[in-house]
Amino acid sequence: MQFLKTLFWVIVAVVIVLFARTNWQPVTLTLWGGLEADVKLPVLVIGAFVLGFLPTFLLYRTRIWSLKRRLETQNQAHVANAPLPRNAPPPPQGEARSNA
Repeated sequence: MQFLKTLFWVIVAVVIVLFARTNWQPVTLTLWGGLEADVKLPVLVIGAFVLGFLPTFLLYRTRIWSLKRRLETQNQAHVANAPLPRNAPPPPQGEARSNA
């Protein structure tokens, strides 16, 4: 499974590099107050992707974190409320008893 994960990320990296290499052109962004910024197209596209992906990813991670905390507290409560095993007498040791 680790191999497939590594292969996936290598393919994603190669696609990003190929995209950046073929689209390395300056784009002019008009900002507030008459400011203009010249940015390369791949930087703009990857930056927009990260800005859109980051809030969703953070929401996902916080949800997983809260669910793990809830599960841990449920498990702790279950273990604390579990009935204790009764002490059974030890089995007889030595020779078998005979009915005489």
